[in-house]
Amino acid sequence: MPFLDIIVFPGLLFLLFLAFFCEWLDRKAVAKLQNRVGPKHTGPEGILQPFADFIKLLSNEDIIPAAVDRIMFSLGPILILTLSLMPLFLIPIAGSSALVWFEGDLIFIMFVMTLRIIITFLSAWSSTNRFSMIGGMRVILQMLAFEIPLTIAMTGPAISARSLSLSKIVQFQASEHLLLLAQPLGFVIVTICLLAELRMVPFDIPKAKTEIVKGWFVEFSGKKLALLRLTEDFELVLAASLMVSLYLGGPIGPWQTQSVLYFFTKLVICILILSNLRALFARFRIDQALKGAWKYLTPLALIQVILVELMPMVIP
Repeated sequence: MPFLDIIVFPGLLFLLFLAFFCEWLDRKAVAKLQNRVGPKHTGPEGILQPFADFIKLLSNEDIIPAAVDRIMFSLGPILILTLSLMPLFLIPIAGSSALVWFEGDLIFIMFVMTLRIIITFLSAWSSTNRFSMIGGMRVILQMLAFEIPLTIAMTGPAISARSLSLSKIVQFQASEHLLLLAQPLGFVIVTICLLAELRMVPFDIPKAKTEIVKGWFVEFSGKKLALLRLTEDFELVLAASLMVSLYLGGPIGPWQTQSVLYFFTKLVICILILSNLRALFARFRIDQALKGAWKYLTPLALIQVILVELMPMVIP
């Protein structure tokens, strides 16, 4: 594996700039829907604003409260960032095969996403702040509730492709058809669950400023807060990339051509979908969010998988 691929394309630097771009796109889209301006002055149309915010947070004072668990409090942001970055190397971006892929990498992505939630809860608990603890409890309750229908729904494309590898799921769509056409219900379920995984409106109750003063990372500042903000950008890229790879064919374009431009176009469309949803709805209470996950999304995800397994889809 060439070293430059890991660092430059489609590696770490590429993903870093892509994360900043996706944050800018999300902020501009939501601002437009809410009749606001959004980022404007830093760079053309404010495109450098996420990078400027990151640099500013890095330069701020890093305060560690006296009562925290110093080891977990310090390691938490680094571990969360690492766990959010790792799955991105398993996403097919420039071709039908990812930079790193193996049979079962979809299960690995699910495992890493779950492990990230546990580390998030431990980081919140290590803050020993009442608002952080409440936010951490809400994070783990909401994320685990939505990860069940998400995991079930994500097995639909795997069943169709007869593989647990994202790269092979993309290759299946290149030779057959886009799975969005065969599994629209699964796409809707995955989109809703990923919105909750991102803790975006209407599922932002774990970090709502008006509820619990910015939630579980209220005690983090300086470099730690910068890493956590960057983590949210990587999570947005991961969520949109999963939608693209599982249902939209990844970088596969018309006539089975492959290009990063196809992937990038589909990624922008998925981010705009997520942005529209978070601008459209009001915040759910935590009990409403959990009820929706257990009572509605989980049964629908099971129905979706049963239909995929037992009833062959007819594509027009």
